[in-house]
Amino acid sequence: MSELGTTLTQYIIEQGRAQNESRGAFTALLNDVATACKRLSNLVRLGELAGVLGAAGQENVQGEDQKKLDIIANEVFIDAMQRSGLLAGIASEEMDEHYPIPNRFPRGDYLLAFDPLDGSSNIDVNGATGTIFSITRHVDSSAPGDSDFLKAGTEQVCAGYCLYSSASMLVLTTGHGVAGFTLDNSVGEFILTHPDINVPRETSEYAINASYARHWLAPEKRYIEECNAGTEGPRERNFNMRWAGSMVGDIHRILCRGGVFLYPMDAKLQAAGKQGKLRLLYEANPMGMLIEQAGGLAHTGTERILEIQPDSLHQRVPVIMGSADEVERLIRYHEEASA
Repeated sequence: MSELGTTLTQYIIEQGRAQNESRGAFTALLNDVATACKRLSNLVRLGELAGVLGAAGQENVQGEDQKKLDIIANEVFIDAMQRSGLLAGIASEEMDEHYPIPNRFPRGDYLLAFDPLDGSSNIDVNGATGTIFSITRHVDSSAPGDSDFLKAGTEQVCAGYCLYSSASMLVLTTGHGVAGFTLDNSVGEFILTHPDINVPRETSEYAINASYARHWLAPEKRYIEECNAGTEGPRERNFNMRWAGSMVGDIHRILCRGGVFLYPMDAKLQAAGKQGKLRLLYEANPMGMLIEQAGGLAHTGTERILEIQPDSLHQRVPVIMGSADEVERLIRYHEEASA
């Protein structure tokens, strides 16, 4: 096990040695990710001083209003990642199609899918934001198309996020547990501070957007009502609700101390003909891998998230993930509701 104070580079090399894997290129790739995250951390930290706050006055491919920093974050990540010769292509929540590596740069063996700035609605109020990323392999030397990114979450070789908050933290997994690194601005390095993150099976916290309560389906209504009934209800204990306004913020809290995060299917989404709210490739898959590697579960209510075969770059899915006991209970409620 790596010791506290280990740098990100040292950690990846030690992980490779422990698994008898050569990770030179992979280490370089994650260093590029770390570099992009450092740049974004600095921009977020400076806020209005860097002139990056406020609306951009346009929508992204999802039809959502973009913030200035959404666009800047996307450009920062692409600029940091495209030159190394380690990537075959890049897909972003902010772009309709994937971004091909320009011909002037060599093409590598990995594909990167990322959400450049999760929780951008928090930017102007100095709330928690972050970057979520997922790395898969590109199986041949040809230029990838959009379809090459459509891999089940089980095919991820690395997933993680960088949280920009009171401290900037990079949390990642390469399939052998979850580790967290805190950015030490004095030396410009991500330093291992959370070497073996595990999600407790039991919890008394849940995270859900309660403003959608009138649209919830029966399983979620039942679950939340039982939690809110407290010691006098069927759960026989009190629950607290937490909602950060960013998936990164809520999942980070759950990784640190347990809990369950819900962005489920609801009647409003069904009426609009939508499959869910959160994006499979950029949010659900990478966060699902982290949660499962930390001992939790990631589900839609009807299927394991990491086993979903994507059908488009921007596919959306319902999300229920976190402490195993609570996710299992919600799966059971969905099974009973559909019986």
